[in-house]
Amino acid sequence: MQQDKHPDYHPVVFRDRAAGYAFLTRSTATSDQTIEWDDGETYPVVEVEISSESHPFYTGRARTVDTEGRVARFERRYGGGGSG
Repeated sequence: MQQDKHPDYHPVVFRDRAAGYAFLTRSTATSDQTIEWDDGETYPVVEVEISSESHPFYTGRARTVDTEGRVARFERRYGGGGSG
């Protein structure tokens, strides 16, 4: 394996702005901001707009689209089910 070819892979805290949730993981992302974590160490923090804590799909707040109503409305307007 060639040396000095891969980016620096280090611990980083990702903080979700919408939910106020933060988690520590490893990444190649960098940041000028730092945060002191629960273990007493200081890590770079990367702000993210959305994570699994605030995403509608994962939180159960996702909207369901009424596709049956749309199909019925289309068939009423343009005549549906014809042998065309």
